[in-house]
Parts: sequence; C-alpha cells; structure tokens
Amino acid sequence: MKRSLAPLLFAATLAAATDAEILQLIQQSKSPKSPAFRQALTAAVAEKQLLAGTAVYHGGEFLYVLQSDKPATLQVNDAPAKLTKAGNLFLHRATLPVGRSHSMQWTVDGETRTRQDYPAYLPGNYETPGVPKGTLSEKMIGTSKIYPGLKYDWWTYVPAQYDGSTPMAVMIWQDGQGHVTRDGQTRTLNVVDNLIHQKKIPVMIQIFIAPGNVEGKAWRSIEYDSVNDTYPRYLRDEILAEVAKKYKIRTDAYSRGIAGNSSGGICAFNAAWFMPDQFARVLSRIGSFTSIQWRPGQLDGGNVYPNMVRKQPKRNIRVWMSDGSEDLENNHGSWPLQNIQLANSLKMREYDFHFVFGNAQHNGAQGNAEAPAAMEWLWRGYDPAKTSEEFAMDPAEKAKPYWRVKALNR
Repeated sequence: MKRSLAPLLFAATLAAATDAEILQLIQQSKSPKSPAFRQALTAAVAEKQLLAGTAVYHGGEFLYVLQSDKPATLQVNDAPAKLTKAGNLFLHRATLPVGRSHSMQWTVDGETRTRQDYPAYLPGNYETPGVPKGTLSEKMIGTSKIYPGLKYDWWTYVPAQYDGSTPMAVMIWQDGQGHVTRDGQTRTLNVVDNLIHQKKIPVMIQIFIAPGNVEGKAWRSIEYDSVNDTYPRYLRDEILAEVAKKYKIRTDAYSRGIAGNSSGGICAFNAAWFMPDQFARVLSRIGSFTSIQWRPGQLDGGNVYPNMVRKQPKRNIRVWMSDGSEDLENNHGSWPLQNIQLANSLKMREYDFHFVFGNAQHNGAQGNAEAPAAMEWLWRGYDPAKTSEEFAMDPAEKAKPYWRVKALNR
C-alpha cells in the first residue's frame, strides 16, 4: 500500500487529562461498569476518539477502548487482544514493554480501521518532582544568508545548571517546533531535565530549529534531504554563531550532538558526515535515507549513504538509529530497507552505532518512547575535561550478526 510521505511526527495528545489522571483512569478501568470510570473516561477522552477506538497510556500501562454497538475485535502489535465488554464499551488493559512503541488496530463489524502507534514512555520521559527545569526562550525568527531569503523559527533551552561561565555542550534538534511543548508527545524538555539532573548527560543547551520557508514556500526537504555541506554550514556559521553571542558553548565535535526525525534524521546524519569536526553524536529516527532530493549527476540524495559509508573514509562519529517495519514505501524508496542497509554499513565499518528496529509506522512514537535511553547512550562516557574521543564499536554489537530481512506479511 502506498503511503503519504508527510510524516506524522508530533501527533496531538490522545487525552486531555494529566498524566496522573490518565494513570488513575487506567486503574479505574478494573471496574469498567462503575459510574466513576464512565465519568472519568468521558472527561479524559473525546467522544470522537472513543467512537474511532483509542488508547490511553502511562509508561507501560495501556487501556484500549472503543465505544460501539457493533461487534469489535482488537489487535495489539499484530496479535489478537482479549476484550472486555461493558455496556457499549469494548476495553482491553495491558502492561507492555516501555521504551518502544506499540500498534493498535480495531476491526468493527468486519471493517478494519487505520492502525495507530502509541509510545510506551520510559520514566525519564515524565516530569519528575524536584528536578530543576531549564528555561525555554521565546520563539525567535531568523533570516539566513547561506539559504538566501530563508526565514525560520527557532528556540533555545538552557538548563538550570548553567552557571554562565562554564561552556555548555550542545544538542541541535531539527523540526524543533515539535520539541518545545513540555507536555507534548515528544517530552524532550522532560528528558533533558531528568538526564542532566541524574548526570547521565552533560549540562547542555538544546537548540530547536524549525524548517524555514522562502517567500512562503516550504524549504524543509531542500534543507534536510540534500546530501551536501550546505545545512551544516548554516548550523555552524549562522545558528551556532548566533547562540555563542549569548551563551558560552563548547566548540569541539565531542561536545555536540544533532537529532531529527524523518528528513530531519538524514539531516542530522548528513551534518556529522560532512562536518565530523563540528558534530560527533547523531540521533536519527525514522531517517529518510531515500532519494527525495536525488538529482542524478547534480545532487546526491539519502539513498547513497549506505554505499558511501562502506566505501568512503570512516568518520569519527557515534550514531543511534531507529526505524520500524511499517515505515514508508513509495517512489522515493523504502524507509525500512534503507535504514537496515545503513545500519549494516555502519556495522561493516565498525562504527560506534546502535540500531533499534521495531514495528512502527512513519511517526514519532518509537523515537519519543526511547528518547531517554537514546540520549543516555549517545552521551555515555562524556568527560567535560576532554575535547575528543576515538569512538569504537561496542564489543557486544561486534559479536552480533548483520540485520537480515524476512518475509513478515506474505
């Protein structure tokens, strides 16, 4: 089935309730016929969501619920789930592994509905009492010279631990507009606060950059999917130069990371590939290592990376990648196969990399759920007294076989 390229990266929150109220609602579902449960469910979940079939979740605790007078079945991660019926509600409670996404698909009166993915958040995704919060800037509007006429929105997030004198490490996020809401789907601000407080990542500034536009025309793919050094120069010479006017930041690649989803994922890898002296830590989620901007003989696209990694000089970078078996397949290429190809290429050249391959579609659920683990892995062993490190493949990864594809849906 051909799917739209437009990524569902930052889906709307499924329930209007707080995390505590959602957890309470899941507990109340043990008595699904009680008026208290019905009242809490109605308050937390919009009727249109109940009619479509939805899930509310906290960590690994999930409640799947559908309102229907017709017979219904449910699959969770492609396996049948046992339903409880309470009046016109169908319910299923489950405790699922955290740090990954889980799929849901309802069939009502013989008609199968659209599959959806939901994140099973790690504890580090949630706001933690007593953990100092950083400061998010107001939205700033920039104008680029490297991309003539490009206007873009961007933000900075400075940790509470910044003392104004010690230079901070740096993390740059593409599609930054999706990371600036604390209770949104990404929960990036919580993740950063928690990990810095736990000393699992260094004190670092987060830079959130939205893709720009030129005279009202979206420029995201041109910025993100073009395999050349234009975007990393834009980061180095314009964004980071501007941040350095206000804050003390590290200039060594060892102290700089870069992240993104979809086209933002290849963009993050691209920055480190072309400028490993500027960016050494890469977080790529559902990366578009496909031919979106490929112009044969004129411009390389992400489809060339698996072969370039095998045949070009090795870069000193560390890479976390994740993707899912249900990711996109269209005229630009195959997202799952290209991510597997790139992972195998990184393995062949003994890069310091980690690859997570789940069952997610082209959305942010998997990446959001694993964010604390990914960030901790990416920055593991960081020593502020150092400015460099020769990244080496983990012996445990070296002992594993290459990724192989098996027929899953035929």
